[in-house]
Amino acid sequence: MLGLVDRFRGQVFGLCYRMLGHRQDAEDVAQETFVRVLRNLHRWDSSRDFEPWLLAIAGNRCRTALAARGRRPSPQPLCDLVADSSQHEQAARHLAEEVQVLLQKLRSEYRQAFVLFHEHQLSYAEIAEVLNCPLGTVKTWVHRARRELIRALQGAEEAEESTHAMRAV
Repeated sequence: MLGLVDRFRGQVFGLCYRMLGHRQDAEDVAQETFVRVLRNLHRWDSSRDFEPWLLAIAGNRCRTALAARGRRPSPQPLCDLVADSSQHEQAARHLAEEVQVLLQKLRSEYRQAFVLFHEHQLSYAEIAEVLNCPLGTVKTWVHRARRELIRALQGAEEAEESTHAMRAV
């Protein structure tokens, strides 16, 4: 089991962190995922890839945690990034933080499909297997996630430009 955890820890934690937006919640859910995998390893169909099955369990655990969170007030996320003096790196960090905040505002299905595609680099077919939904639905969710993120980022940029223009007056 330890080799399994070592091999997939980063992917599972990354998915959980992107879906939940909080390091401690992601750590807890990642641990729950591996416990659940261990308990249900006998149910895994060895003729299929292991990773999509594992990530499906992680995604399900995240959705359960999000549903539970919806029933209680959510804590404000803290930025885990270390400040850097470079303007370019500050801008990149700011954009990454903004994308992370905007990802949390997406529907959970959109967010999970987006993260699995862009961060875990799974194919649409693998994502469909993980999420247990049709291929076309996955493509739609990834497209809608991108579209909503782009619109939100453009809106934020326009608001920032407007603020700078007001200050200049």
